[in-house]
Amino acid sequence: MATYAIGDIQGCFDEFQQLLKLICFSENDHLLIAGDLVNRGPKSLETLRYLKNLGDQATIVLGNHDLHLLAVHYGAITPKRADTLHDIIEAPDRKELMDWLRKQKLIVFNQEFNAVLVHAGIPPCWTIKKAKKRAKEVETILRSTLAREFFQHMYGNKPDCWSGKHEGWDRLRLITNYFTRMRFCTPEGKLDFSAKGTLESQPPGHQPWFKLSRKDPLEQDIQILFGHWAALEGYAEAENVVALDTGCVWGNKLSALRLEDKKMFSVPAAEPKFTPPPTSHYLYER
Repeated sequence: MATYAIGDIQGCFDEFQQLLKLICFSENDHLLIAGDLVNRGPKSLETLRYLKNLGDQATIVLGNHDLHLLAVHYGAITPKRADTLHDIIEAPDRKELMDWLRKQKLIVFNQEFNAVLVHAGIPPCWTIKKAKKRAKEVETILRSTLAREFFQHMYGNKPDCWSGKHEGWDRLRLITNYFTRMRFCTPEGKLDFSAKGTLESQPPGHQPWFKLSRKDPLEQDIQILFGHWAALEGYAEAENVVALDTGCVWGNKLSALRLEDKKMFSVPAAEPKFTPPPTSHYLYER
């Protein structure tokens, strides 16, 4: 019996199956999936169906591409030119899949391994306890009749710094951006989305969120598992922080961390699944 944390699959279903075969995944094992299940890869529909059918064997947090898919499903936005979501939109079980997807969480705490799973990260201005409460605000809306209206207001980079005074859609948008889009920020939690994702593109006055001191020193021993940042190539270089996105959709590899002994397993991508448009930067943002 083992627990494996896996980074962004993004529809790379064949590599995902190869990775499961490599780790000898069985009905006694458990998966922690760090979001971005879909988009850019060729088999997002197969990925969703497989993970949904795993039931309690898989714990999933939502990534920005997953939320983008839900926004398309609800008609809040039209698909982007680079999206590979057509099969899902046309699937006969689309509604069932989307109802399942919107019930997934933004953050999960695993007590057995004293670990937190999140897609992009946790801003340094929040304790993990506060982060769980903030996530609950968005999760509650996603599961409610207000989900469609949420997606109509989800897109945007403002506000870009936390304040308890934020209300309504602005507050929910910022919470969502912290959990699903954040890379660089200030100690106060001010975000910057202009950078291309490489550490060399760090904006002035900002740092990778995981390089900044946590608000509660007592939480330093909690391990944070995250995806989203393929340019890191699996190396966060921070204590008790593990980068899981190793860029399979970009032609790199798909990886799984076995939490019992911290051993990493990887399978190479068969080929790059996505080439960004000439006007795009390396890591696409919604």
